[in-house]
Amino acid sequence: MPIIKKILFPVDLSEASPQVVPYVREIAEHLKAEVHVLFVARVMAKYATLEVPPAYISRFEEEIVKGAERKLDEFLKAHFQDLPVTARVISGEPAEEIVDYAVGEGMDLIIMGTHGRKMVERIVFGSVATHVVQQARVPVLTVKPYR
Repeated sequence: MPIIKKILFPVDLSEASPQVVPYVREIAEHLKAEVHVLFVARVMAKYATLEVPPAYISRFEEEIVKGAERKLDEFLKAHFQDLPVTARVISGEPAEEIVDYAVGEGMDLIIMGTHGRKMVERIVFGSVATHVVQQARVPVLTVKPYR
């Protein structure tokens, strides 16, 4: 069995994220693995075609990142206060950035929640978890937070 030393835990900071924490903690503690918590702020560049000045979009993205950093810090204090973690907020398309981060940082496992969306919602919004499962070069454990 491969040795798992680095676990990536992508979060969207929704009410579903805390539901996945016990799985991440249990596995990380059992395997004595390092945990990386990642939040990806969606880029807004696609709105430039709506004649929104790029400066406004850029400022809005900066505010989103700052807000996400505050929320991620609160999340870590609430759920990982006694477990050392590496935390990052980055900008981009979530599914792609998660896969890229896993490769770039040498992750051995990705643990992420799913929202259990219905087919129509997946078609409209896409599924980050599905994309990650299909594209990741490492195993992905998905946790459905609501039973």
